[in-house]
Amino acid sequence: MTKYKKRVVLQKWKEYLMARNNIRTRYITAAIAVAALTSAVTGCNNSKAGDSGAVPEQSDMPMESTALQTEEFVPEIAGIYEAEDAIFKGNVKADSEKPGYSGTGYAAGFSADEDACEFEININEAGFYDLVFTTASNGGYKENYVYVDGESVGNLVSEDSAFSDNAINRVYLETGTHNVLVQKYWGWIFLDKLTVQTSRPVDESIYTVSSQLVNKNASESAKRLMSYLTDIYGENILSGQYCDTGQFGKEFAVVNKVTGKYPAVLGLDFIEYSPSRVENGSSSKATEYAKSFWENGGIVTFCWHWNAPGKYLTGEWWSGFRTESTNIDLAKIMNGEDEEGYQLLMDDIDAIAKQLLILQEADVPILWRPLHEASGGWFWWGASGPEAYKKLYILLYDKLTNEYGINNLIWLWNGQDAEWYPGDEYVDIIGEDIYPGEHVYTSQVNKFLEAANYTQGKMVVMSENGCVFDPELAKRDQAMWGMFCTWGTEFVAKSTSIYSYSEQYTEKDMLKKAYDSDIVITLDELPDLKEYPIK
Repeated sequence: MTKYKKRVVLQKWKEYLMARNNIRTRYITAAIAVAALTSAVTGCNNSKAGDSGAVPEQSDMPMESTALQTEEFVPEIAGIYEAEDAIFKGNVKADSEKPGYSGTGYAAGFSADEDACEFEININEAGFYDLVFTTASNGGYKENYVYVDGESVGNLVSEDSAFSDNAINRVYLETGTHNVLVQKYWGWIFLDKLTVQTSRPVDESIYTVSSQLVNKNASESAKRLMSYLTDIYGENILSGQYCDTGQFGKEFAVVNKVTGKYPAVLGLDFIEYSPSRVENGSSSKATEYAKSFWENGGIVTFCWHWNAPGKYLTGEWWSGFRTESTNIDLAKIMNGEDEEGYQLLMDDIDAIAKQLLILQEADVPILWRPLHEASGGWFWWGASGPEAYKKLYILLYDKLTNEYGINNLIWLWNGQDAEWYPGDEYVDIIGEDIYPGEHVYTSQVNKFLEAANYTQGKMVVMSENGCVFDPELAKRDQAMWGMFCTWGTEFVAKSTSIYSYSEQYTEKDMLKKAYDSDIVITLDELPDLKEYPIK
């Protein structure tokens, strides 16, 4: 019996069942209100981290009920821990100059890489908890690392200059004592306290998504692929691997050597087709590799590290997709101030459209992920902010879809921030790229739920990853990403002439566990996607 589980394809698909807008704000606000009341009664705000007084009484509410959300859900406060009473490392110290804190002060001094504040927390009942940090930013948007018992659980975002709450959601904690570490990444925050509260149960309707593509003229092959993706969503996870030399390249070879299997998804990049790279002698066979893998029964995803036009290159030409290597101003191009720049971008799009048309002619559907990781700002298409980016994304969609009539694309948006979302009418799937460090096998559920809440009714995938997460943890946490797609080079293969697997990011045992899992779909377990029923 195959591992993928078909759902009933003739059912009438429910339309956008989620009502998740502002959920995060609602339940954090409710939790802090409960916390204030608890503090007044028990005095736990003044308890030192690790003291028994930091754990208020438990309610009769079950820790983890069914996965159905109710608007009446109010989280139970498991403990409130003041940062000034925690353990400091490096330059971190207690301070009280900034107004608005609770307790007797806050932690400040996150300036060097090893600077950290460590809380010791107590958990009376195993289950899922939200870690709600009250912080203030010392100068705009900041991210800092959060670890539980030495394992990364996500990044703490701080943006407001006043103390406000930001959560790492749905962390599974066993009964007992745990260490929660906030460590400098960007640094420059004031950390007031940590509130530990029970997590809202996951709403299973997030896995009920439409198979209808945003392009009403989508090809049958694209419709068949999207039907399959939505059929398995919530039940299975596709395995994926980037390999710029195709199915028989180094990354695929070493994965097969360790696991005895091949990934279901091949990740490729149109980077070398960028005109400014072609001008410098670059060439690529990515289009041919895509055709070959589809013919061999696989699924293809493409990104495009868009090398800026030669006019705007200020650094090495081969790093022309990076903001630091260009002086391109996308805002000026998109508002009409730089007409030459606009035409140069159109010429670049034309070059990629030629490759996509070749794939369309071969009837190869593509999980198409252009303009990725924009909100990070490290690529030039994100350096001018969300408005210029969204204009370019929509223009790209319109040009490829309406001018060129390219209908074999499933549009995978990967902007990684709700403010950068171009609109439901331009997005089929939402992707998140996650590089949590080395040997981090957590499900990244916090990021999964954040992405699922950008909008309603969209499938969420891990479009790039460093470590391969543990599929059993993904199932436990109800973070059932539609796929993972590990980046190439050192993330999977050693940089040697002999094809050797690299354990720098994912150890062999974990890779084998993932590829052997009943949850994960590998190449040999895919159905015949050329004949798959369209919903």
